Amino acid sequence: MSESYEFGAPERFTVGTVGEPGQRAFYLQSFAVGELVSLKCEKQQIGALAEHLAAILVDLPTPVEHEVMGTDVDFVEPPAPDWVVGRMGVAWDNEQDRLVLLCEEAFDEEAADSDDSPASARFRLTRAQAAAFVELARDVVASGRPPCYLCGRPLDPAGHVCHRLN
Repeated sequence: MSESYEFGAPERFTVGTVGEPGQRAFYLQSFAVGELVSLKCEKQQIGALAEHLAAILVDLPTPVEHEVMGTDVDFVEPPAPDWVVGRMGVAWDNEQDRLVLLCEEAFDEEAADSDDSPASARFRLTRAQAAAFVELARDVVASGRPPCYLCGRPLDPAGHVCHRLN
């Protein structure tokens, strides 16, 4: 069973990749009180999270005071992921003026013991951290392989076999 994490006030919350386009691994990464966690995700998960956070930020009421602290987005290449993300959920904590991201580990219930449960990570993000993440995540997702103009699939450096041309 993997370790669970609780980041009540992360100093850093970011996204990054390891590898070349087409072979990249995507990571959510957070740092707080000397602890660094790197969670492996799919590209689509990062893109969907960024768009969902952006939509939530637009709908939030105007904050009482604008917080700009905690927007460090420097990515540190991890030696290995702490675990792989399966599910994600986002909630709004009105009292604390924080977006709460909950990530659950990808978990094979059939292969696990009956006492095992997936690890989780909870990140309590400021609006500024969420906005900085959205901007960076959009850039990271868009920096991959360009899509084929006919079918939308990623173009490989060695070429592309487009099913629309057959």
